[in-house]
Amino acid sequence: MACTMEAAIDFTFIYDLVKDMYSEVGRPSIDPVILVKLTFIQYTFGIRSMRKTIEEVETNMAYRWFLGYGFHDKVPHFSTFGKNYERRFKDTDLFEQIFYRILMTAANKKLISAEHVFVDSTHVKASANKRKFEKKIVRKETRAYQGRLQEEINQDRENHGKKPFPPDKFDKEETKEIKESTTDSESGYYVKDERTKQFAYSFHAAADRNGFVLGTIVTPGNTHDSQILEPLVEQVIEKVGKPEAVAADAAYKTPAITSYLFNKEIIPALPYTRPRTKEGFFRKQDYVYDEHFDCYLCPSGENSKGISKGVQNFLIPNPFCLQTESGS
Repeated sequence: MACTMEAAIDFTFIYDLVKDMYSEVGRPSIDPVILVKLTFIQYTFGIRSMRKTIEEVETNMAYRWFLGYGFHDKVPHFSTFGKNYERRFKDTDLFEQIFYRILMTAANKKLISAEHVFVDSTHVKASANKRKFEKKIVRKETRAYQGRLQEEINQDRENHGKKPFPPDKFDKEETKEIKESTTDSESGYYVKDERTKQFAYSFHAAADRNGFVLGTIVTPGNTHDSQILEPLVEQVIEKVGKPEAVAADAAYKTPAITSYLFNKEIIPALPYTRPRTKEGFFRKQDYVYDEHFDCYLCPSGENSKGISKGVQNFLIPNPFCLQTESGS
């Protein structure tokens, strides 16, 4: 694998990325390419820490060859990597730049097929005790589609001869209580079931049909998948181009996501989910929208009536529609 990476990637581009992070005076530093290659070794071969990675490099000739070290060359101490990372690489987008540079190399070699993109996420346990936390009241984050929804509502009001809502109509501050880790405050409290409760991160990824990762976003573990699809797809569009279709599981099947994808002229490939209709009620698809009269027709033929000013709520009155008490 080390030979394959060396043959496929020309790592000299890293010098241009880090030239502003190093001084031209003073004692020579360890080659930045070696520092980056050490990270490649650690994550490619699943080594749990940099200390263990350095130990492996000491005795593994393939690793030494990949780093450019001979039999008798001294390998840097593991703390050297930590110091360089803290002083130079931390809080920079260096590794993101490296990721996309290598991705572009794969694209130039026609290895990437970005027409169909697959999106999913996985949880990664944080290094934090789930019993050590503080309860806090925080403001709910505005969803990505909130601005578009507000514009559509106001546009619809204007189309019906009504004044648009003022901005403060939508600026209602909502709060929620969360558990914040006292060890790792950037993680999120994730609850899957009674047995799975932990502080974690969510790793969201978009990949092509060949398994190449085209975009990634890391969020606290209590962030719902559907909130991240839009920025993730925007990331893919910016870096590799607009896909023809996006496939995802049921967690991403929301009206906001399908609307966003259709507006981008991207086909949403989402699984079928059974309608959750209460017993005795008609299903939503049983109603027919009459665009001319701006109303819905229930299966019995009765039309709906608007019941709220400025908001499209519809009601099918009894006793005409005996199977349901209210419309969809």
